[in-house]
Amino acid sequence: MRKLLALLVTLVVVALGCGEPPKGVTLWHPYRGGEEEALKLAVLRFEQERGVKVTSLFIPYEAYIAKLEAAIPRGNGPDVFLGPHNRIGEYVLHQLIGEAGDALPESELARYEPITVESITFRGKRWAVPLASKCVALYYNPRFYTAPPKTLEEIVAKKGQLGHGVFPLAYEAESEYFHASFLHAYGGKMFDPQVEGGFAMEGEAAEKSLLMAKELVGSGVVPEEASGDLVKQLFASGKAGAVMSGPWLAADLKDDLDYRVTPLPTIAGVGPMRPFLTVDGAFLTPEGAKSADARALARSFGSDASAFERATIGKQVVATRSYWALEDDGKPNRQLEILRAFHDAVPGAIPIPVSTAMNPVWDPVKNAIRKVIRGAATPRDALAEAKARYEDVMREPKAAESPAPLLVVVGLVLLAAAFGVVRRVRAPGFAREFRAGKPAYKYVLHAALVIFVLVVLPLVAGAITSFFAGPRDQARFVGLANYVEILTARGKPLLSNGSFYLTLLVTVVWTVLNVIGHVGIGLVLGIALARPMLKLRAAYRVLLILPWAVPSYVTALAWKGMFHRQFGAINAILVALGAEPISWFSKFSTAFAANVATNVWLGFPFMMVVVMGALTSISKDVLEAAEVDGATRWQTFRLVTLPLLKPTLLPAVVLGSVWTFNMFNVVYLVSGGQPDGTTDILVSEAYRWAFARNAQLGYAAAYAVIIFGVLALMSRTLGRIGGSEAKA
Repeated sequence: MRKLLALLVTLVVVALGCGEPPKGVTLWHPYRGGEEEALKLAVLRFEQERGVKVTSLFIPYEAYIAKLEAAIPRGNGPDVFLGPHNRIGEYVLHQLIGEAGDALPESELARYEPITVESITFRGKRWAVPLASKCVALYYNPRFYTAPPKTLEEIVAKKGQLGHGVFPLAYEAESEYFHASFLHAYGGKMFDPQVEGGFAMEGEAAEKSLLMAKELVGSGVVPEEASGDLVKQLFASGKAGAVMSGPWLAADLKDDLDYRVTPLPTIAGVGPMRPFLTVDGAFLTPEGAKSADARALARSFGSDASAFERATIGKQVVATRSYWALEDDGKPNRQLEILRAFHDAVPGAIPIPVSTAMNPVWDPVKNAIRKVIRGAATPRDALAEAKARYEDVMREPKAAESPAPLLVVVGLVLLAAAFGVVRRVRAPGFAREFRAGKPAYKYVLHAALVIFVLVVLPLVAGAITSFFAGPRDQARFVGLANYVEILTARGKPLLSNGSFYLTLLVTVVWTVLNVIGHVGIGLVLGIALARPMLKLRAAYRVLLILPWAVPSYVTALAWKGMFHRQFGAINAILVALGAEPISWFSKFSTAFAANVATNVWLGFPFMMVVVMGALTSISKDVLEAAEVDGATRWQTFRLVTLPLLKPTLLPAVVLGSVWTFNMFNVVYLVSGGQPDGTTDILVSEAYRWAFARNAQLGYAAAYAVIIFGVLALMSRTLGRIGGSEAKA
């Protein structure tokens, strides 16, 4: 009996031990450094107070949205996640979030800054617990400005008074995010859900704001083509008296740099500059919204204790009002002064609209700003073009069609394939050949399976996606409508800006010029380095292979910096030679040349290595025979060496052509499609349709299928040419 009881007790203990552990709460966040440290303290306190395990996971911001969209619908995502409010519309559309509910009860709304509560409210519902706000303010150097500049005119008046090469103001003048401060000052908007279509950047206010930006850059008050890194460098090095930037800049500035922060100034006679506002919030997923523990965790992040830690350790401009009501201890506190300056700027800021129709506004507006600042268009024409492009992107996709015709075609193709297989199997000798080849099939089976899973299945999935249109959760079958839209240039002239045919032409020219550069330079250097009498040959080889060894995006960003209008090395050399500096990205010819130069630099080492390898396979007897016959060096190269190199070079040329045809990194990072998207190639155009133009994945997939077809045709043609020459 005792043994039986012992056995039962053991089974019960084992059963309890093997039971599913408490689920707890899963938290995702993109915070690093001090922000992450403060978040960990809040999580630890919640676990101690409530006795609930919290699994906290950091996700890099670059992959944050993609992981949320992939994991939450499949039930593998978090219960609570932190993120900016401006994606609420997208989250709601894709059912990634649930209402905040009792995580943000009505009785606690007064604890938060009103504008932050307004930001996380969409369609009359609250979707997050507001945590912190971010907006642009004015950093200024007290060496140049003894008091905070109150008007933009005070800053402009400093032109020429701050010393040689010092700009009174620096900001990313071509960025639509930073330009919004000027636009709002004049009473304009980029997007208004109350306006038909949503695009609202038009009219007198928008035109005046563009003229102001053009005047600031044209007069030298603001540097040309300024990026975020350049703004930081200018301010840190004392070459800019003031800069417009957000709280993130403070983290990149050295502690010994003397600076102050104040809200953006007023434009005299116009109004205060009003930047866009972003509010970080604690969101609940649909599953998390059902969990009392998850709601409690989100609520705890808005507590006074958590707000204090996030402000003092994470250096956040917290949304909880109690922190800002604390009295100073009277001691100088530079960090608190900076946070207070950004906090003072918050009431004047304008929350970024959360509608999904807002995202497609950014790109056309950016192009309009660039065109006006560079003098390529008047504000009215640039804005009219931006509006037309926005409306083109937001155009309703074709009505849903029946998939029956396509299924019939697919069925016929499969039937034909099955007929072919049966015919092949019934052919005389097939069984014998199959049995003989069995050992070989075993060797390649695993490779075939890997290729099928990693290559064939994604291709099939992409091809199927190309037959759909509309948002991901409301996609509808439209048959070949996406292909028709692409191949008919969306009803516009075939060679109009952004059309498939113009982009294809640019891509072909881009590929041809690059491959010529790769092969030409690679051939010359390969032959030179193959000479046995060359001294330091090994050192030269290592140095010339370096461009290929460095990651392409690093090289692309380095070359982009060298092509900068004011501070680039290329223009510095031109000026030293007595030439005028060039605005490389303001014209198609110069921007395209910059892209080609960068990619040739990246690609010639590959061809050089191929040539050096191929030269080792050429027999010395052949070359000596040509020399004995009296051939000159040029004749030996043209009639002997080059023909023998062709069989090796041709596959390399095919491979290089495919790589260049799809070289996204260089085009995206160097010119970014400037000017006006004219230097975009097919693959970067497909990317923009997928990720910058209202996420039209079906349309982008159709682009990808067409690119695949073009490359397959090109490879086949080059292969035939190579085969014909070999036979000859």
